[in-house]
Amino acid sequence: MARRNAGLTQVELASLAKTSQAAVSAYESGRRSPSVETLCRILAATGLEVRMRLVEPDRHEETRVIAESLLPPEDLAAFNERERRRVARRRARTSTSTERACDDASLTIWDEIAGRSLC
Repeated sequence: MARRNAGLTQVELASLAKTSQAAVSAYESGRRSPSVETLCRILAATGLEVRMRLVEPDRHEETRVIAESLLPPEDLAAFNERERRRVARRRARTSTSTERACDDASLTIWDEIAGRSLC
């Protein structure tokens, strides 16, 4: 984590980045996401900078296939079962229809990448 690597407390980082300690806490816990402007200030305060570039999406399919081929079959089966359960829990706790539609779309992509249906 950039803040810890810089040896800063949340209060110190917030002061340097011109934001609040509560916001830093929310960003670190994933409850909120900073704007690009705020992210740049936070990273500058830790001695880092943001660099962005536009590239084609990396689907990681080739790497996944290689990694899976290196796993013993029982480990791969256990991983796939954990993923199936994780996806099922995520679907079960999604509350609104809009969120469910977005999550289902994301999970459908995972299903296609994994090469199997989880339903």
